[in-house]
Amino acid sequence: MNKISKRYLELLDQLSAVLATKRRQDGHYSMAGDYVDAEMFNNWKVKARHLLALSCGEQSSHYRGFTEFENGSGWGTNHSMLLNLKAVFEAAHEDFEGGYLSSVRSLVQAEIFSNELDQATELLGKGYKVAAAVVAGVVLETSLRQLCEDGGITPSSLNKMNADLVKAEVYSLLVSKRITALADIRNNAAHGHSDEFTHDDVRDMIEKTGSFVADHIR
Repeated sequence: MNKISKRYLELLDQLSAVLATKRRQDGHYSMAGDYVDAEMFNNWKVKARHLLALSCGEQSSHYRGFTEFENGSGWGTNHSMLLNLKAVFEAAHEDFEGGYLSSVRSLVQAEIFSNELDQATELLGKGYKVAAAVVAGVVLETSLRQLCEDGGITPSSLNKMNADLVKAEVYSLLVSKRITALADIRNNAAHGHSDEFTHDDVRDMIEKTGSFVADHIR
């Protein structure tokens, strides 16, 4: 989330720089009115559109509104278009910071999970297989908890959530069996039974947990 917030601020600064290039043209070769530097404007549009797709989703009203203004009737100057795009972009930024976008929580959660799995990989690389398995297990359990909350299922133990989610057809029985195997490693690690799993088991656990998050946390 910090990266997205920072990017919004960077592009708002860039937007101000584009607006600062406003110049009046008399209309000899184009419509009379105010214009901004076209190259800077186009550079900002591409970056802003990408950020809206990332933070809001391409089906959001923010993204659709931005592209509608961007692909407008062709009347008016690029300065007037920029003002319309600015209004949409600022609204998206405000809603993002307020936590009102439906994709925000998943975006933030996915970034957190990625960082934690990186931590697990680092721990494993240093020989701390138990700690690595515990960290990966936290990511796995938190992912199941989020899926339960999103599906109106009461969160409980990892194995109970796994059973409830496959029953609700959130994912397949095959996926459920993989979760069960990962949960066994996690439980053994949590109880200090390090002889029940290997370094390779934990490496596989981290990889499969990452794949699960990528496939199911949206």
